[in-house]
Amino acid sequence: MNKFPIPNPTSAGLFLSYKCTNECSHCMYACSPKWKEDWISESFSELILTQLSGKIQGSPLGPGKIGINYGLHFTGGEPFLNFDLLLKLTRIAKELQIPSTFVETNSFWCVDDKATGEKLSQLKDAGLHGILLSVNPFILEQIPFERTERAVRISREIFGANVILYQEFFYHQFKRFNLKGTMSFEEYLQKAGLGSLYKIELLPMGRAPYKLGHLYKKYPAKQFFGESCAEQLTRNWHVHVDNYCNYITGYCGGISLGDARDLGSVCDGIDLEERPILAFLVTDLEKLHQFGVKEFGYKERKEGYISKCHLCVDIRKHIAQRTDEFKELRPREFYSHLTR
Repeated sequence: MNKFPIPNPTSAGLFLSYKCTNECSHCMYACSPKWKEDWISESFSELILTQLSGKIQGSPLGPGKIGINYGLHFTGGEPFLNFDLLLKLTRIAKELQIPSTFVETNSFWCVDDKATGEKLSQLKDAGLHGILLSVNPFILEQIPFERTERAVRISREIFGANVILYQEFFYHQFKRFNLKGTMSFEEYLQKAGLGSLYKIELLPMGRAPYKLGHLYKKYPAKQFFGESCAEQLTRNWHVHVDNYCNYITGYCGGISLGDARDLGSVCDGIDLEERPILAFLVTDLEKLHQFGVKEFGYKERKEGYISKCHLCVDIRKHIAQRTDEFKELRPREFYSHLTR
């Protein structure tokens, strides 16, 4: 049996759901309002968090401090769409003494000071250490900037230094622009210029190649032959477990390394004979391309690809939309939300 070793995670995010208020063009996990809610169950969450509790490492500044690549974060999708569940999971994490816990949010819910303060205070009292607030031109398309400003101000009042603005550059830029309401991405580019895009940590994977591909130079598929995804698939920091209990590494949406309810089994090694798509990915993308062409009639995109991740996800999308035989291509719904 060909076992592919997977290291124990040192930091992780738990998806409450893929459902979100937004459908951001850069989303690595193709989150959208169109997803079914399918909230992760409290019992599955507790089982997963119990297994993570002995492995998660806190911030170097202390277990009560937060950092993007440390500790545990609650995410999605938009976790504040189900505040009661978020509160319950926060309490479970506290009981398990998981360090450096925080929640990620787009701040859609920050409609007034009182409600915002009450929710954040409840989370802090339940044991949450901090919060990450998403701030970028794609969030700005759908979330009025006043809500982001409110989230920043009140979060700092409640969590102090344990507030991460992702990304700080855009928050200050939007403040300088005296922005109110929302702004389309096209309007943003006209106002800020293309140079501002260099400040976006825009990973060319997930939905981005389809929605933002026009911003990139493209290459033929053969440009990425000889490359593998082994490094991403064995990354032990900032891994994710989704609401279907899929264990996901390297920000590689739509690829499941196994069932996180049995994390020990996943980290004991993956049988690549049972997951042939993974076997191609950890050796050479050319093999995935050949497989897609030969077995499923995949046709190379004439305009080319912006990255190896674009090539990978495009082939996987083609396969997943034609068969459900590959258990590593999960959740299948991910592939239907990339382009629509």
